[in-house]
Amino acid sequence: MHYAKIASKVREQIIKFSGELSATWPKVARRFLAEVIYGIQARQSVHLTEIARALGEKIALKKTQYRLSRQLGRDDLSRRVLNGLCRMGAGRVEKKTLLIMDISDIRKKYARKMEHLACIRDGSEKTLANGYWTIAVLGAEVETTSLVPLYGSLYSQESPDFLSENIEIHRAIRKVSQATEKKGIWVLDRGGDREDIFNHLLQNRLSFIVRLKSTRNLISRGGEYSVLELAMSCPLPYAERIVRQEKGKETIYDLRFGARSVSLPGRREPLTLVVIRGFGQEPLMLLTDLRVSRSRKSLWKILQSYLTRWRIEE
Repeated sequence: MHYAKIASKVREQIIKFSGELSATWPKVARRFLAEVIYGIQARQSVHLTEIARALGEKIALKKTQYRLSRQLGRDDLSRRVLNGLCRMGAGRVEKKTLLIMDISDIRKKYARKMEHLACIRDGSEKTLANGYWTIAVLGAEVETTSLVPLYGSLYSQESPDFLSENIEIHRAIRKVSQATEKKGIWVLDRGGDREDIFNHLLQNRLSFIVRLKSTRNLISRGGEYSVLELAMSCPLPYAERIVRQEKGKETIYDLRFGARSVSLPGRREPLTLVVIRGFGQEPLMLLTDLRVSRSRKSLWKILQSYLTRWRIEE
């Protein structure tokens, strides 16, 4: 009885969520979305056969599977889901909410004939493999575990519609920024360290914290220098100890951190380079357009924002 009550409540929540997500959809499409979300949760699988089994309809399994497959073929399905998800999540984004973008991959190890199957770099096994690239944007607050899904897309460089990865990233930023009215702080890993991305963020006045590659050059005190050179010579007046979960184990890091004023080559906007030593041989280098004082509290907030991204990945 206890499990039946839990199942009933979960189903009610799924129906409520799917109903809000698909409020403007046709009736048949709304039903399809609710069934798919329930089936995925119930069977912990995205296979249509498993979803069909979860529904338990009093017809042949293949008939249910065929009906789901036909609905899945809707041309506007992906767009409708994305619009609804972004609209629902945007209401929970405030000025200081972190907009964490993750550029990742899905490996299809045994696939041979899937549509537009592409060569990707498996981030887990550090090898080349067949699969697809993905972009996800999640909203989060510093030091919390609550997440707000805002955007998700899958793309392939083998698709005839594909133009470039930068355009895919621009599309994600533009979609979320429009829905949130430019609120939030974009947090990107080293994959976001690109001239094209920085130009897009700065031109649209979007706040950001981006981890830099060691090959980046910055302007400081009228000259252009390697970011690694600037980081190695940066004063680090503050110290902090943190504990990070890594592969199920706790690792202690003794950190030292500081900052210096910089700008990007070819641009005049004042930026801040926050430098943290203690994670490895090379310093962790974060570039932000946020107004940062040289106080411990101000710099620690920038580091905490980036560490929130790490915590979510783990």
